[in-house]
Amino acid sequence: MSVPASPAAVRTSSPGVSPNAVPHQPGPGLPGTRRALSVMAATAEAVPVLRRFARDTVRQWNLDDRADEALAVVVTELVANVVRHSGSPDVAVLLTAADRTVTVRVHDSGRWRPRRTRLPGDDLDACCGRGLDLVRAYATDCAVVRTALGTRVTVTLATDAAPSDADYSGADSGAGCSFG
Repeated sequence: MSVPASPAAVRTSSPGVSPNAVPHQPGPGLPGTRRALSVMAATAEAVPVLRRFARDTVRQWNLDDRADEALAVVVTELVANVVRHSGSPDVAVLLTAADRTVTVRVHDSGRWRPRRTRLPGDDLDACCGRGLDLVRAYATDCAVVRTALGTRVTVTLATDAAPSDADYSGADSGAGCSFG
């Protein structure tokens, strides 16, 4: 995966924190836009590390506590999807804050494995399979783009994001994710 960051902007960090985190980069062209990027191996360990990266970043940007919670849920679900389903060797999380929104972009370089069809006897109340429903509950906008180079999911959240009163069992709620 190619990540547009200059090596000089990559900071070294303590163990357990992504060595490829680029904090608080100003966005091009828009005053007041802030960006932070972290790239890690797509392993189970990446999920809590990237969630912490997102939470630490939003706190440093002094955003609303509800944005902190929303970002934690969204990053956890999207990174977990990459780890479980993409086969990608890496995962990138880019956070962008501008005006009253935070945009989360999660990118992988894998190929999504087809979802297994439910079989008789499968637990229909199982906790898996509801990740995008949780993301939709917080999102004002959501898009999933799959290409030969991987998948990119972009989710926009209001900085005062709170989940809707959605039924997380699969009802269409929030903005929904468009697939391209």
